[in-house]
Amino acid sequence: MAIGLIIIGDEILSGRRVDKHFPKILEMLSARGLSLDWAEYVGDDPARITATLKRTFDSGDIVFCTGGIGATPDDHTRQCAAAALGVPLVLHPQAREKIRERIADTARDAGHVVDFDTPDNLHRLKMGEFPQGADIIPNPYNKIPGFSIRHQHGGGAHYFAPGFPVMAWPMFEWVLDTYYADRFHQNPQLEQSVLVFEAMESSLTPLMEAIEAEFPLVKVFSLPHVGDANTRRHIDLGVKGEPVQSAAAFKKMLAGLDQLKAEYRPA
Repeated sequence: MAIGLIIIGDEILSGRRVDKHFPKILEMLSARGLSLDWAEYVGDDPARITATLKRTFDSGDIVFCTGGIGATPDDHTRQCAAAALGVPLVLHPQAREKIRERIADTARDAGHVVDFDTPDNLHRLKMGEFPQGADIIPNPYNKIPGFSIRHQHGGGAHYFAPGFPVMAWPMFEWVLDTYYADRFHQNPQLEQSVLVFEAMESSLTPLMEAIEAEFPLVKVFSLPHVGDANTRRHIDLGVKGEPVQSAAAFKKMLAGLDQLKAEYRPA
């Protein structure tokens, strides 16, 4: 079961905001012995969001999705998720109560008497309208929940949270710790690499191919760098995978570099 990330919002694609979700998701997955398999950025275009979700709903993947679940005209994610599933949006009863709690908290803090029937407060309930059959994701920041959709086939699920990191990150951590704790640290990985200076990738390719052929549970990676004012041209060459095989593969890599009389140092 792969893990994916969908980040929705024109503000990311236009550069008005710098995406912080991708590195944070990598961090929280790594801390639990998990890894990210794919990621996509999608602007605020309903047709494109719907098509993306329809495709990913058909997968068996675990998918985290941020952005566009509010109730302003540029928020389309809830509606697109429902369209992709072919179901209506309905006001989730637990979401309704959580939103009303937030309304009451806000009124109390301002010293006002709460009136749930004002146009503004009735409009806020739209943030609790989710695709029929959805479950809620608790929001510890302001109580307004996100939602999740379990896939009909393949065992995967989608988890939708606001675009605000202060809300999305604890919500996604709650999802991981609540639903996927049994998957933590099930596939330990070891990654090691060296910086190989002034080398051509073509000269290293036979060594890389030999290592992958001998160690099937290991991947070899090669990341060229053109160099800058502080570092000469080099290749970040390494292995990652099952710890025992990865350790043996790294030894073979160093021995191969020595045979090539390559100049290298630990990364």
